[in-house]
Amino acid sequence: MPRLKGRDLLTMTDFSQDEIYQILSQGFEFKRLKRLNHSHQTLKGKTVAMIFQKPSTRTRVSFEAGVAQLGAYPLFLNASDLQLTRGESLEDTGKVLSRYVDGIVMRAFAQKDLDELAAGADVPVINALTDDFHPCQVLADFMTILEKKDRLAGLKLAYVGDGNNVANSLLLGAVKVGLNISIASPRGFEPAEDVVRTAMRSLRGISPKVSITEDPVEGVKKADIVYTDVWASMGKEDEREERKAIFSPFQVNEDMLRHAKKDVIVMHCLPAHYGEEITADVLDKFDCVFFDQAENRLHAQKALLTLLLGD
Repeated sequence: MPRLKGRDLLTMTDFSQDEIYQILSQGFEFKRLKRLNHSHQTLKGKTVAMIFQKPSTRTRVSFEAGVAQLGAYPLFLNASDLQLTRGESLEDTGKVLSRYVDGIVMRAFAQKDLDELAAGADVPVINALTDDFHPCQVLADFMTILEKKDRLAGLKLAYVGDGNNVANSLLLGAVKVGLNISIASPRGFEPAEDVVRTAMRSLRGISPKVSITEDPVEGVKKADIVYTDVWASMGKEDEREERKAIFSPFQVNEDMLRHAKKDVIVMHCLPAHYGEEITADVLDKFDCVFFDQAENRLHAQKALLTLLLGD
C-alpha cells in the first residue's frame, strides 16, 4: 500500500486513486471500531493545531473530536489568536508551528493562504476548507457513496447548483476514482476553468466522463447520485437574494429527481436551506444521506490524520 506519512492534503489532486481508496478503507475500519467502542489511539501523544479563519460546525467538531479519539491533543487556534494580524507571514507561522505540533489543519478563506502555510510547514497540512476547495468533504462523500452503492467507478454523480469549493473538489476527486460526473450550474457560476482543465487532463487513458452544463435536467438524467449545496457559500451571503432568482431552476425537488435513476441517493454537505437549493419533501420521498455524509467526515478525517501523521 502507498505510504502517506508526512504528506499534505491541499486539494484532491494530491492523492492517487490507490491512495484515496487507502484512506477510505481506513475510514471504514475506524467507523467499525468506533461502533464497537474499541480504542484506536493511533496518534497518542501527538498534537494537532487547528487554525480556523472561518466559523464551522461539522468541520471543527469532526476534526476536534477525531483528533481526541485518536489519542492526540487538538489545539484550536482562531486566526485572531495568532500573530497574523500583526503582519507575521503564514509561511513563518507554518515554520514556527512545525516546531511545536505534529500536524496542522487549516480552514481558510483563500487557497493561497493555505498554500503559503504549507510551504513553510515541515509537518503535514490538511485543507479543512478554502473558498476554492473542500477535499475532506469529498473523502466523506466517497465513503458514503461506497456504503450505499458498493462502488464508485462507473456511477454517475450529478452536482446541481453553484460551482463552488465542493463542486471543484468533487470534480477533481471523481476523475481519480472513476465516477462519471455532471455539473449543472447557471452561466457564470460554473466550476473554475482551471479546475475543469485539471480534471480533463486527469482523464487521459481512463474512462470517466465529465460534463459541464447549464441544463439541470440534462445534468441529473439517469444519475445514481444527485448532490447539491447552498446557493450562497460562506462569504457570499450578501448575494443571497440575487442568487435565489438565478438559481431557482436548479432547485433539487421531486420533479427534477424523476429524471434520475429510481434508486438515486441525494447528497448535501449541509447546512441546507430547505425551500431554496432543495425542497424539504425530498427527505421523505428519496434516499437522502446528508447525515451519513456528516458522520463520515469524522471517520474519513481520522483515517487521513492517521495515515499522514501516524508512525
